[in-house]
Amino acid sequence: MPDTKRSTKRTADDHQWTEDEIAAMKERSKELKAAKGGKPDGESDLLAKIAGMPPPDRDMAERIHAIVKANAPQLEPKTWYGMPAWAKDGKVVCFFKAADKFKSRFATFGFEEAANLDDGSMWATSWALTKLTPADEAKIAELVKKAVR
Repeated sequence: MPDTKRSTKRTADDHQWTEDEIAAMKERSKELKAAKGGKPDGESDLLAKIAGMPPPDRDMAERIHAIVKANAPQLEPKTWYGMPAWAKDGKVVCFFKAADKFKSRFATFGFEEAANLDDGSMWATSWALTKLTPADEAKIAELVKKAVR
């Protein structure tokens, strides 16, 4: 009878991490190490990340940070995989991924499992952004409020 066990070893044909993905994982590792050494200054880290973004992403990130602070002041600003994020009890609720982060054609504003956005058996957890209109800002404010209820 032939042996049917499969190897769990990765091969060269398996997923190859991009330089951007590797950089994000390294940033996450630094964030975790900093957290072990004491409470990092999340707002300073977040603001530094935003300041390093190119103008279109930076403008959206600054505005989103202001919206989150105004509508969910209980969320703690931090970085997560090198992205601006806002957390509750240490768990990421929402985040902003700059288009430049992975050389995408749009930025992303998204939510993680700690967000209370459940709506039936299916709901959106992220939105593509190319710019922020007043209507977009109002929608983000509404979503952030709902996420922390």
